[in-house]
Amino acid sequence: MTTLLTNADKLSVVNQHIKGIDFQLYNLELDLLEANAEATPNVENISSINGRVTSLTAKRAVLAAEALELEE
Repeated sequence: MTTLLTNADKLSVVNQHIKGIDFQLYNLELDLLEANAEATPNVENISSINGRVTSLTAKRAVLAAEALELEE
């Protein structure tokens, strides 16, 4: 299959995905601040948020590696 996208086009798409993940990560940071501000923080909720942070961080790393390959 041939693709009509240049490496610059692909890099732009990858960077958009990275930016989306960065927004999600920031939202989770705010969620953590709010969760920890409760009188009695919900440990399960905090654990769930941390799990999502871990997952998104891994996804961002994969996309960053892809971006590096496209920049070469």
